Amino acid sequence: MPQIDDKLAPIYEQVVSRNAGEPEFHQAVREVLESLGRVVAKRPDYLEDALIERICEPERQIIFRVPWTDDAGRVQINRGFRVQFNSAMGPYKGGLRFHPSVNVGIIKFLGFEQTFKNALTGLPIGGGKGGSDFDPKGRSDGEIMRFCQSFMTELYRHLGEYTDVPAGDIGVGAREIGYMFGQYKRLTNRYEAGVLTGKGLFYGGSLARKEATGYGNTYFTRAMLQTGGEDFDGKRVVVSGSGNVAIYTIEKVQSYGGKVIACSDSGGYIVDENGLDLDLVKEIKEVRRGRISEYARLKGEGSGVYFVKSGDGAIWDVACDVAMPSATQNELTGKDATKLVKNGVQAVGEGANMPSTPEAIRTFQQAGVKFGPGKAANAGGVATSALEMQQNASRDRWSFEQTEARLATIMRDIHDSCYETAEEFGAPGDYVIGANIAGFIRVAEPMRAFGVI
Repeated sequence: MPQIDDKLAPIYEQVVSRNAGEPEFHQAVREVLESLGRVVAKRPDYLEDALIERICEPERQIIFRVPWTDDAGRVQINRGFRVQFNSAMGPYKGGLRFHPSVNVGIIKFLGFEQTFKNALTGLPIGGGKGGSDFDPKGRSDGEIMRFCQSFMTELYRHLGEYTDVPAGDIGVGAREIGYMFGQYKRLTNRYEAGVLTGKGLFYGGSLARKEATGYGNTYFTRAMLQTGGEDFDGKRVVVSGSGNVAIYTIEKVQSYGGKVIACSDSGGYIVDENGLDLDLVKEIKEVRRGRISEYARLKGEGSGVYFVKSGDGAIWDVACDVAMPSATQNELTGKDATKLVKNGVQAVGEGANMPSTPEAIRTFQQAGVKFGPGKAANAGGVATSALEMQQNASRDRWSFEQTEARLATIMRDIHDSCYETAEEFGAPGDYVIGANIAGFIRVAEPMRAFGVI
């Protein structure tokens, strides 16, 4: 296991002690601190004024009750969260996640990662994250509306286009954003379009926002491949998940000639050796809101098409040249990574937040696999959210092509920054170290300039 520099070890111990029972947050902090020994060796002044300790401590954590009434008239209670992690670069920016697994530790890990991810974009946005343990699956539109209105009734007082700008995440799409924006507008009597991103196109949303995270991960992973003279053309690709990130990763990979042969949801994974029929995947997941298992029934099992139930195997058992985990945290384990390496994987681009365990990352790096960490590879979503904020502020609307071109430039710049920073700090080709150090420096410098606050 990589070691934390002796000067930084007490900081990590303090984080673990102060945030007991939050393993995802500990994992995220440890991964960054493992990279920063190279920085403090060159710049010991970064240890002054508890700068690193302050970066590891959220500026504000908000936890609140969310009461709402279901269709049967029963009152339900959920818990809401917003962690405003760091505003050194600009207003807090980060998604809202509605999923039963949500707790304060997961929101803090996501907010910590978001801080560095947002810094890597070069855009003026800080880091934050939020959500609830509410499960939208199986709920009616009316129930989701009432939940979102109750959630926003508390959260609205902490938001503002110059304060905190949430977006969507797992379980929060355009429908949920619409309900929350409507309630914000009702409570504040202000049409403050820039207070939420991921909005519908009819009321201030940005073209290419839905596609942005998947497209961005593809741009980043393609840039990694190109450093070795490779490209997606002719490559077998596996993409976990089947939400927005996965669907638009598949779309962009296919446009570059890659053959995406598998995707998944919580019920299992589908394989189509002829290449996934993306229109069918979109029909199942975006129109019907169904399960990916339907793909095998509708396409017809056999001739290279089959479904594997969750628990009977992992999607990473499927041999591929490029793996793009795009579902959730810690979905790709050390065992999975070993299998992928054995099957000849060349590159891994993280579409989700921290989807690979530390053991998996070490396995990839030791095998010489190009590895794009989520805080760099999946920054396209928040980058396009910031572009949506820019359009809202100027009362403008860009074309899809204009927005996508900006996204492509931002992702290339992120790749180059990580690549060059890794070389500068003696770790050529290590995108984890490059992303962590580049993101840290961009956050640390304004914090130093502001003094001890």
